[in-house]
Amino acid sequence: MKILYGVQATGNGHIARSRTLAKALQKYPELEIQWLFSGRPKENLFGMEIFGDYWWRRGLTFIHREGKLKTFETIQKLGFFQFKKEVSELPIDEFDLIISDYEPVTAWAAKIRKKASVGIGHQYAFLYPIPAPRFNWLVHNILRIFAPTQKSLGLHWHHFGHPILPPIVPPQKGPDQDAGSHILVYLPFEHPVPMLEELSKVDDQFIVYGIPENLPAAENICIKAPSTTGFQRDLANSRAVICNSGFELLAETLALGKPILSRPLASQFEQLANAKALNQLGLAKIVQCINAQSIINWLNNLPPPLRIQWPNVAEAIARWIAAGCKQPPAEMADALWRKVVPRPTESRDYTYQNTSK
Repeated sequence: MKILYGVQATGNGHIARSRTLAKALQKYPELEIQWLFSGRPKENLFGMEIFGDYWWRRGLTFIHREGKLKTFETIQKLGFFQFKKEVSELPIDEFDLIISDYEPVTAWAAKIRKKASVGIGHQYAFLYPIPAPRFNWLVHNILRIFAPTQKSLGLHWHHFGHPILPPIVPPQKGPDQDAGSHILVYLPFEHPVPMLEELSKVDDQFIVYGIPENLPAAENICIKAPSTTGFQRDLANSRAVICNSGFELLAETLALGKPILSRPLASQFEQLANAKALNQLGLAKIVQCINAQSIINWLNNLPPPLRIQWPNVAEAIARWIAAGCKQPPAEMADALWRKVVPRPTESRDYTYQNTSK
């Protein structure tokens, strides 16, 4: 089976999830996969070796600045004419299946030419009534039409009574013997200079990713360049994590049992929804401003550790794809949630019914 797999590359979470799934798909040599990435300049991609000779397209992306989505600038710079050209010229006829991790070029090419398509990713969970901020009809419809597919597998930290799968996370190795006491900070959407000034006022050690590494920083702050393996190591060895409310990093952090302080990107629906779900499930401390005082208050009141052991969702999805995507998603979801430890109905603040009937 020949598959064209599109990945939205505006954030690192989609790519990280796809790396894990790519390893699982390699176990099925009958699957010939061509990867495509869009939404970020190609020169800014890193750690892409597992995807082989991947394709790149401009796609659609979002403009953000100083912790807030810039809606008007995003609309101005979407580049619909270029996007339409990329969709119409994408050579999909040779493929048997199109998979989209919320990647719009592949999704729309499949829709227009009526090719079999599957959506895999966190955004597809929003096709169901899950915790989310109130939003107008425009946002609701944009969310649904951005990367539409015939079938979809939504991912989330909880099923909320719907056929939603647990997150796809890489195998968690745990901390090294010489694990430090640092706090990992990943706030790529914040204004870095004021953020570093606030961190310097806290009597703790911080390792910071996602900002220019040549910025001056106080002695308690170490800024590191992008690195997949380095980031995973520092995440595992940290004692706590400060981040925005993107989905994938939070899923990995929950798998490691690290306390989380999170601030959603203002005006960004997905992150606001994630923050609401985290707060409702009791999985993180949500704040509207990351500053010295909010960090100190959080550190002084850290909750007991809660480590969630997610099942091997990537393996289950790879097996599902190799078998022709025939198993009903509800069956796969029920089987996977039974393997989550602690079970959603057993862990603190989980109040939703199980999907099992």
